[in-house]
Amino acid sequence: MAKVEIKSDEIGPALDRLATQLSDLTPYYNIAGEIILDSTVQRFKQGVAPDGTPWAPKSESTIRRYKSMVPAHHDVRPLFGPNGKLHSSINYSASAEGLEWGPGIQTRDYAATMQFGAAKGAFGRTKFNGPIPWGDIPARPYLGLSAEDETNLIEELRDWLSGATTSA
Repeated sequence: MAKVEIKSDEIGPALDRLATQLSDLTPYYNIAGEIILDSTVQRFKQGVAPDGTPWAPKSESTIRRYKSMVPAHHDVRPLFGPNGKLHSSINYSASAEGLEWGPGIQTRDYAATMQFGAAKGAFGRTKFNGPIPWGDIPARPYLGLSAEDETNLIEELRDWLSGATTSA
């Protein structure tokens, strides 16, 4: 086995900075969280899944029901309900161990139903014996990474890592 010893005024300190930076990835995960959050919000506005597929439109019965609950509600875009909680609750949490993003705790059940879909009655019945949900709900995936997200995340990682190796 060969042994290589590097004696350089630039390489040694650059490797030390890189090792220090890699010991806590929180700063990168915060950058990544902002990228993913922005992308998810943009997809909401466009009404598309991470792969670019348009979401199924709201059914007429859903539109009627929302209007009966909130007469001023006229937003027919999928995933935009009368209270707006789903799209406004998307957030992320970065730490040294990784990045998590998704809906707020108060909307997780609803969010999962929208992400994966559900059949009429899949969650049981109401106290008045009505099905939960009251009709079939098509999957409308909104969480996930697009090809552009992956490219942006890799580019940002390269920039972040190169910042550690340039002299301060």
